[in-house]
Amino acid sequence: MFKANETKWDRIVRVVLGIVLLYLGLGGVVVGTLGVVLDILGAILLLTGLVGFCPLYRIFNFSTKKA
Repeated sequence: MFKANETKWDRIVRVVLGIVLLYLGLGGVVVGTLGVVLDILGAILLLTGLVGFCPLYRIFNFSTKKA
C-alpha cells in the first residue's frame, strides 16, 4: 500500500524513542498535558517505526531509504 521510506536505523531509533516516550507518559513519570503529548508522539513514532513509512517524509518528498 505505502512504499517504505525509512531505513533500518531510522526505524530502530523511532521504535526505541517511541517506547521511551510511551513509558514516560503512561508510566506516570510525566503527568498532565505533557504526559498526554508524550503518549501521542510515542505512539506515532512507534507506529511509523514498525511499518517503515512516515507520512511527513512523503509530504516533504524525503526518504532515508535508497531507491
